[in-house]
Amino acid sequence: MTILYDSPIFGPVRSRRLGISLGINLMPPDGKVCTFDCIYCECGLNAERRPKLPRPTREEVAEALEKKLQEMAAEGQLPDVLTFAGNGEPTTHPHFADIIDDTIRLRDQYCPEAKVSVLSNATQLHRRDVFEALLRVDNNIQKLDTVDADFIRAVDRPTSPNYDVAKVVEQLKAFQGHVIIQTIWMRIDNSQLTIDNYPSNEQSTNVEQKSIINYQLSIINYKGATIRRWLSALKEIAPSQVMIYTIDRETPVKGLEKATPDELNRIRDLVIAEGIPCTASY
Repeated sequence: MTILYDSPIFGPVRSRRLGISLGINLMPPDGKVCTFDCIYCECGLNAERRPKLPRPTREEVAEALEKKLQEMAAEGQLPDVLTFAGNGEPTTHPHFADIIDDTIRLRDQYCPEAKVSVLSNATQLHRRDVFEALLRVDNNIQKLDTVDADFIRAVDRPTSPNYDVAKVVEQLKAFQGHVIIQTIWMRIDNSQLTIDNYPSNEQSTNVEQKSIINYQLSIINYKGATIRRWLSALKEIAPSQVMIYTIDRETPVKGLEKATPDELNRIRDLVIAEGIPCTASY
């Protein structure tokens, strides 16, 4: 069963990659708002999660965060990290940059050792306010599942027809190392992933979608050529770290399977061999 997160604050939860994480969800609590429509998303598919409630305001986020930090301080359990995540892409919030500033101020006041992290799909990096705000956070974590455009179209499914992974790589390079790249790796069960249960992308025609599905049935995203192109992009981006992981919860599309620890370790070691720190979460 896919899940939705409370808004604007959820948790704390224990993150596989970040420790004790207090979540900040800038999307409505009753639905999903995202510039990707990933077939593996734990929050479900966009069309099935249309919200009726508004996003929290800047003021509501700051008020709720301060209240929760006060409670955690009184209990003697402060978070390791304040993480922007939740029901969609946090950087699409119209006041994202201001909310980052509020969060840094509250972090400094209540839990100065905690890190501020943003989990993003890198679709809003063309916005100067977003880019500069991400330079101010401790962990600027940006998704780059692959540099294969067909794979992105089939699996990450950007909602904008103008999405261009080559431009995204250039924008990631502009951080000059102040970026962590996050990539999911998974297997695809061809016997389960079929046209009948593969969701329609609102930006695709029936013919295009069928072509994408047929392509998808023939690939696994950690084939050698795909990894080599991804590694090449990582060397250009020169991130401070790479986080690789696999499916952890139920996915909205059936036929997706976890990558094995051996497979993740092999990819992790390839990244480390290029001189880039890398962690693998199973």
